[in-house]
Amino acid sequence: MNDNIYQRIEDSAHFRELVAKRQGFACILSLIVLVIYIGFILLISFAPEWLGTPISPGSSVTRGIPLGVGIIIISFILTGIYVWRANGEFDRLNKEVLHEVKAS
Repeated sequence: MNDNIYQRIEDSAHFRELVAKRQGFACILSLIVLVIYIGFILLISFAPEWLGTPISPGSSVTRGIPLGVGIIIISFILTGIYVWRANGEFDRLNKEVLHEVKAS
């Protein structure tokens, strides 16, 4: 019984659309985060003096601190974007798949 349901889900055009869109979007967001993190690590490796430079004369806050905080904030924002899209478009496609499978 379950094999029949799984096969109908896999054969569904909505399911294939859902998988393709979700994988594509997740890959794009993952690449963005990967580039940001690798860029930061490379900056730490090859320009530590630039990161260690104070923001203003006499300040104990260096360029690296707001840059690191910014990377964390960008990660939260990208996670929020994924959740927003998952709760909208991806949930709609998931409901269409379920409706299509239950109808047949």
